[in-house]
Amino acid sequence: MADEHTLAHQNGAGPTAGTGRPFYQAVGNEEAVFKAAYRQGLSLVLKGPTGCGKTRFVEAMAHDLGRPLITVACHDDLTTADLVGRYLLRGGETVWVDGPLTRAVREGAICYLDEVVEARQDTTVVLHPLADYRRQLPIERLGETLNAAPGFGLVVSYNPGYQSVLKDLKDSTRQRMVAIEFGFPAPEVEEGIVAHEAGVDADTAAELVRFGQAIRRLESGGLREVASTRVLIAAGRLVAEGLPMYVAAEAAIAGTLTDDVAVNRSLKEMIGVYLTSHD
Repeated sequence: MADEHTLAHQNGAGPTAGTGRPFYQAVGNEEAVFKAAYRQGLSLVLKGPTGCGKTRFVEAMAHDLGRPLITVACHDDLTTADLVGRYLLRGGETVWVDGPLTRAVREGAICYLDEVVEARQDTTVVLHPLADYRRQLPIERLGETLNAAPGFGLVVSYNPGYQSVLKDLKDSTRQRMVAIEFGFPAPEVEEGIVAHEAGVDADTAAELVRFGQAIRRLESGGLREVASTRVLIAAGRLVAEGLPMYVAAEAAIAGTLTDDVAVNRSLKEMIGVYLTSHD
């Protein structure tokens, strides 16, 4: 089980070899598996809870491999044309514009489809010839099939614990990929991540992590998602700005995990128990 951590998605080009390496601390063999699969032209699926850092891991791997990264945040309305491309009117002329997946195939970039199961299944089928030995992208509108340029890599991610049966990854897609499973890191590792990313001292990071772990131990408590490393970092950043710990935790953790009044009240009571030293 690998640790991962932190933040956001970016559409378009991501880190390249010319920038500093995104902060990522490995705890298992996840980096070796990713790089071995990439060198063999194998696609990857990253499985793990929301907010523990799958995106940061991919950014770090793209940096290490010296490849540009194109990230797509998948959603219900994502169509095949959104990924592959479409004809658009420009200056009175109809021109073809590549989608992010096609750009990655042409340029030899790593294409990362974040939360891929949020996309419609008829959209993700286009990945099949890219994800297996063919490494090809059929573009029906152009009547051509692109061979992936050297350096191209396909990576997708999703949260298996959150998705419904209707939004699971199809077996025909899953079995074309190498899987890497992620979970929340061990406490001492997560404390270091929170301290580094939020710019807070070790004691503050330790308190936030203990609080996060307490939330994760709840059987359900009406929460759809537990406290991720991402929200702990956000709370730490508020503390770094001078906010009291309990204010930061209410805003960045309790307030973001639920809209249920009773559950929110319970989380605030937990804040009083675990973060009292900073009231």
